[in-house]
Amino acid sequence: MRYPLLKYILVFFVLVAAQVFVFDRIQLSGFINPYMYVLFILMLPLDIKGYWLLLIAFFTGLSVDFFEQTPGIHAAACVFMGYARPGIIRLVGAREATENASYPNIRDLGVMWFFSYTLILVFLHHIALFFIEAFRFSEFFITLLKVVINTALSTLLIMFLEFLFYSRDKR
Repeated sequence: MRYPLLKYILVFFVLVAAQVFVFDRIQLSGFINPYMYVLFILMLPLDIKGYWLLLIAFFTGLSVDFFEQTPGIHAAACVFMGYARPGIIRLVGAREATENASYPNIRDLGVMWFFSYTLILVFLHHIALFFIEAFRFSEFFITLLKVVINTALSTLLIMFLEFLFYSRDKR
């Protein structure tokens, strides 16, 4: 697609709609629920300004909160994820690799880089999301188990989508 802004708007609506109408319906006893809308934050340009990243992350989470009728839980988790993203990019990637790439993807940065990047950020998002949702430490281990299981499932689905679409993406 020649127009990156149009592409991002389309991807935003597709991921939020998929989350609300498909992935939120996948629940195994309220324990397993993949959160695919975080892929939108993961795929933002590597050189995006911090305030834009936080603003986009906030509105991404807020849009899911609107449909799920949750009072800002997803918005808070997405802002936390957006806040951590630049540090995780520096932590995971070699400076030369990220300087040559504009967008985080498997083709430009490699499978291990993208997997590490995705796993860490999805884990941080899920920690914030599930612990804010539980809001008590009496369920610490159950909440931690939900974080681990949902992080694994969400990361696997994101990797699958990235493998499915990265070769056709000609940015």
